[in-house]
Amino acid sequence: MKTIYLIRHCKAQGQEPDATLTLEGHAQAEAITEFLMDKDIEWIISSPYLRAIHSIEPFSRLSRIPINVDPRLSERVLSSEGMADWMDKLKASFEDIDLNLPGGESSAEAADRGVEVIREIAESSANPIVVVTHGNLLSLIINHFKKEFGFNEWKGMTNPDVFELLMEKDKFQISRIWK
Repeated sequence: MKTIYLIRHCKAQGQEPDATLTLEGHAQAEAITEFLMDKDIEWIISSPYLRAIHSIEPFSRLSRIPINVDPRLSERVLSSEGMADWMDKLKASFEDIDLNLPGGESSAEAADRGVEVIREIAESSANPIVVVTHGNLLSLIINHFKKEFGFNEWKGMTNPDVFELLMEKDKFQISRIWK
């Protein structure tokens, strides 16, 4: 049985790729470290965005497990244009997974790249594995395995958040384990 811990990054100061964690986010990263210490993690893979890397860096340092960066775990870009009604557009993108706004990627496109990472690491010998990414992409990955996980479940996610994905061949189980 493969165990993958899917982690949404800690609280950050913004949405830009180089946005760093807030003071609260740094404390949350320490809590993530404590949470993971007894899990016998063998591999860490993260989005290249600083808020994701900084969320797992304390654990990486303490456990001496390097952080492998994969750009496919970057946050999904809904649109490159500013939109006052972005929340409505995001909701619509959960309902129509092929909706593609100007300069953005559809839910289907983003899910495909995120799930591709999960499938690749599921084939690796490392176990358990930590994957650190972003709320929207994480919700799309979870939706691939648990169809009822949609817009409202995304809204209910926290920074940070942790889900456990258990995989064995074509069987899987996913559950939220962060309190």
